[in-house]
Amino acid sequence: MPKTIKKVGVLTSGGDSPGMNAAIRSVVRTCAYHNIECIGIYRGYQGMIEGDFKEMGPRSVNNIVNKGGTILKSARSTEFRTPEGRKKAHENLLKAGVDALVVIGGDGSFTGGLIFNTEYGFPVMGIPGTIDNDIFGTSFTLGYDTALNTVVDCIDKIRDTASSHNRLFFVEVMGRDAGHIALNAGIGAGAEEILIPEEDLGLDRLLESLQKSKASGKSSSIVVIAEGDRIGKNVFELKDYVETNLPEYDVRVSVLGHMQRGGSPSCFDRVLASRLGVKAVESLIEGKSNYMVGLQQDKVTLTPLEQAIKGKSEIDRELLRVSDIMST
Repeated sequence: MPKTIKKVGVLTSGGDSPGMNAAIRSVVRTCAYHNIECIGIYRGYQGMIEGDFKEMGPRSVNNIVNKGGTILKSARSTEFRTPEGRKKAHENLLKAGVDALVVIGGDGSFTGGLIFNTEYGFPVMGIPGTIDNDIFGTSFTLGYDTALNTVVDCIDKIRDTASSHNRLFFVEVMGRDAGHIALNAGIGAGAEEILIPEEDLGLDRLLESLQKSKASGKSSSIVVIAEGDRIGKNVFELKDYVETNLPEYDVRVSVLGHMQRGGSPSCFDRVLASRLGVKAVESLIEGKSNYMVGLQQDKVTLTPLEQAIKGKSEIDRELLRVSDIMST
C-alpha cells in the first residue's frame, strides 16, 4: 500500500523561469482541493536544510499567477550535495510532518531529488522549470514560451535600428547546451542566420551566407546566436572576425542576458504550469514517485526522473530546414 500523503512540500530550485509562481499556485491549490496540507520551502534545497518552511493555503497564492520569478526564491546548495546536508534536510521534513516533495526546476534539481529519494525513500515529483526547454520527456518546459516571446520582441526592436543604420547585428540569446530558444526565436523574428550548439555552421559558411545576403540587396541583417554555439570563442570574437573578413559590414553585438528569464509568464506558460501542478500532486496521492510531469502531444505525461535527467532533448530537424529556407 502506498504511503498516505497528508502534507506536501514544494520548492523551486536552480534558475528561475516565468511560470514557476503559477506552478506553486497550482500545487498549493490542488493540495487544498484534496484536503492535503502544503508547505512552501524557501530557497530550494538550502532552505530544506535550514528548515525555512511556511504553511501555504489557497489565499497565500493569490495574485501570483501573473508574476515572473519565484516567490519561494531559489538558491544553489553546495551543502545538499553532501550526505550530511541531505540528512539535515530529511530531519527537517520529518519534523514538519512533510510526506512528499514537489521539485520545480531543471535536471540539476531533479538529480538532487532523485538522490534524496534513493537515500530516504522520500516521494518526489518533478515539474520542469527552465527557459532552455532542454529537458527530456516534455515538449515544453515552464518559461520557454515566455522567453521566446521576450526574445522575439527584443529582436523586432533591434531590427528597427539595424535597418535604420544598415548594420549587421549579432544577437546572443540564452542556451548554453541547447539551441531551442535561438532556433525558434530566430525563425519567428526573421533572422538571416541562426547559430546553435547542435549545428556547427562553420565560419566559412557564415561568411558565405552574409556575402550572399549583401549581394541579394539586404542592407541589414540579424544573426541569432545561442550562447553555447561553438563557432567562435564568444560573440565578440565572432564580430571581430566578420569585420576583418567582410569590412563592408558595420557589426554590432546585443547580448540579451537575463531579461529572457524575467517578465510576466505567457498564457501558455500559465496554463502549462497549472496542468503540471495538478498532475504532480495527484500522482503523489496515487502513490507514484520519482517522476517528472511533462507535456507530450498536448497530453500531460509522466517520465521517470532518471530518464528526464539522462535523456537528451533533441533539436527539431524540420525547424532547421525551415530556417534554411527562410534565410534565402
